[in-house]
Amino acid sequence: MPQYLLGIWQPDGGTPDPEVLADIAARLEAVTDEMKAKGVWVFSGGLHPASAAKVVRASGDDVLYTDGPFAEGKEHLGGFTIVTAPGPEAATEWAGRISEITTLPVEVREFH
Repeated sequence: MPQYLLGIWQPDGGTPDPEVLADIAARLEAVTDEMKAKGVWVFSGGLHPASAAKVVRASGDDVLYTDGPFAEGKEHLGGFTIVTAPGPEAATEWAGRISEITTLPVEVREFH
């Protein structure tokens, strides 16, 4: 069965108030528990801000290291969930659940 990356796109900047963030975390945990119970959940993780990223790029015989995100932008990948689903429609339904909770866009991409 195919696996899908559900990538949560988060705006750069501050985080929600602790009370709001706690509610979001609890609701996401409930959806994750549901995914586990249905056998579709593979892995989830949140990421540090894009400003903490390092970009490693081979250039000829050299390897270049740059601080910060690869792309300039106002939003970056903030977290992700990997699911096993029978098709893109099922993966998209899970992405919709996550988007409803976080109010953030969730990109759905199938692994090769």
